[in-house]
Amino acid sequence: MKRNALAATFAVLAGPLLADAPVDNLMDQETRALRSLSGDRMAGYLTRPEIQTESRIDYSRDWLEQQDAARGGPEWRCLAEALYFEARGESVKGQFAVAEVILNRVDDPSYPDTVCGVIHQGTGRKYQCQFTYTCDGHPDTIHEKEAFRQVGKVARLMVDGAPRRLTSGATHYHTRAVSPRWARHFPRTATIGVHHFYRQPTRVSQN
Repeated sequence: MKRNALAATFAVLAGPLLADAPVDNLMDQETRALRSLSGDRMAGYLTRPEIQTESRIDYSRDWLEQQDAARGGPEWRCLAEALYFEARGESVKGQFAVAEVILNRVDDPSYPDTVCGVIHQGTGRKYQCQFTYTCDGHPDTIHEKEAFRQVGKVARLMVDGAPRRLTSGATHYHTRAVSPRWARHFPRTATIGVHHFYRQPTRVSQN
């Protein structure tokens, strides 16, 4: 538990009492204060906060161009490649939306729990791949370096925890040019650029 978190928590709960309390009683007061916290409130002090980028993201190419060049590890690379092959021709907003779908799947227990795992789920099995570029028979070669530089920035922001509020928790998408059968049964949550976005229906267990 970080000292700063403890200090902040104690200051909120104890307030002005500290000024008059004997030094040898401070630890007892802090311990009682911490024990009085609910589990949810304690978690709030200790959980890494969501990166506060929403107020600054305007989903424009001009804004994205001003962001620092991005790089990272395997999870960043997998997401950047997926955005390149699936959405490099989309608007910046559309690229963020596709990234949301991938990360929403990472958080969903129905899918693998890593970015790379989600993207490559089913790859190599006929009609089982989740993202077309992983099984379309074409080599995954990045020819447009500038486009990859752009989507790399989007991937970096999303992997770092940028808010996901464009697609209302979508886990699926398809282009307007197709009409897959599953889309008839999934609630549509957004349409951005050439893509429709959907949330997987909630499964209700039956006894």
